[in-house]
Order: sequence, then C-alpha cells, then structure tokens
Amino acid sequence: MYTFPDTTSAVWRKSSYSQMANDCVEITDHFLPAAVPVRDSKAPVGPVLAFPVPSWEAFVMGVKSLARSAG
Repeated sequence: MYTFPDTTSAVWRKSSYSQMANDCVEITDHFLPAAVPVRDSKAPVGPVLAFPVPSWEAFVMGVKSLARSAG
C-alpha cells in the first residue's frame, strides 16, 4: 500500500528554465527514491501529485528530447 508523502515541510524548486516565472511546476527531492511530488507553482497550497521515480524520469527525458528536436 502506498502512503502519500506529507509535503507540508518540503522544500520546493522550479526548473531553471522558468526564469522566475510563476507559471510552471515545482518538485521536491525530499522523498526520493520513493516518489517525486509535483505541484503547480501558481497554487502552492493546492493539490500535489506524486509520481514514481521511473515515470518522472521518463517524462523528463521525453520533454528534453522534444526540446532538442524543436530547437
């Protein structure tokens, strides 16, 4: 059974590509290797999604691949 992490004291970070914008996602590394919690930077007290690390890594690799092919 999976227990959702308590993220109330987590330290969140944005992508370096956000350039201080407030329209991106934030993640916290405090729950590795179990999960990668993700939240909307515009709603820091809103819902948090938690992804298994392999799924998050596949997503990031896919985004990087798309960025390279577009660029």
